[in-house]
Amino acid sequence: MPEGHTIHRLALDYADRFAGRPARVTSPQGKFSDAAELLDGSHLTRTEAHGKHLFLGFRDTDWVHIHLGLFGKVGFGDAPAPPPTDTVRLRLANGTSYVDLRGPTTCALITDAEKDAIHARLGPDPLRADADPQSAYKKISRSRTTIAALLMDQKVIAGVGNVYRAEVLFRHGIDPYRLGKDVTPAEWDAVWTDLVALMREGVRNNRIDTVRPEHTPEAMGRPPRVDDHGGEVYVYRRATLPCHICGDEIHTADLAARNLFWCPSCQRR
Repeated sequence: MPEGHTIHRLALDYADRFAGRPARVTSPQGKFSDAAELLDGSHLTRTEAHGKHLFLGFRDTDWVHIHLGLFGKVGFGDAPAPPPTDTVRLRLANGTSYVDLRGPTTCALITDAEKDAIHARLGPDPLRADADPQSAYKKISRSRTTIAALLMDQKVIAGVGNVYRAEVLFRHGIDPYRLGKDVTPAEWDAVWTDLVALMREGVRNNRIDTVRPEHTPEAMGRPPRVDDHGGEVYVYRRATLPCHICGDEIHTADLAARNLFWCPSCQRR
């Protein structure tokens, strides 16, 4: 599932290609046809992201709410648009660009009130200007759930996925099994600040890189990471490989149906 930086990048890309211009809105698959017909020919007025939720604003009060889930894909292209396949849930097209949405968990036309309700159930997003990190820490500091599970709970903090979860805990030497109530205010402040910086870089570069300059392949004389996800990381999907810092073996385990990665030597309880 895409992490929050991807959704914020998509919001920027939609705005760059379609904001302020009338768009042809269609649903070749048919599952969004009624809403597409209502929006067809209208202007994309604004875009917004909160965690893993994308919002496309049309006119004054109409919003298309998109959640990609595990299988959703977005593909941009230059005009003229090719004939769409019947897997395209939503296509936007204008004289210069088109974008196809396939396989999302959610693609729905919603009102302002319905959009507000989605925001209300989400935790603060490190990439949003209105984020309040202390509201997340209030929940974390009272919880006997592991910090690894809490970081993935979108009601606690929105937008963090498996990669950022594993990497930010490593970068701050926090054992993933430590209970939320045992994370200190200073540790949380450092984690939040780091997430803001890392995720902003993710938006800018459209990939996740988490290693510090002194631990890059060039600095350490090691081969670059080869992985479908791209980016240089410390522990994510590096199970059984040596830690870049201490050389000990990276561990993995299942936690809440997701793979957890950590270095037991660098992340002591």
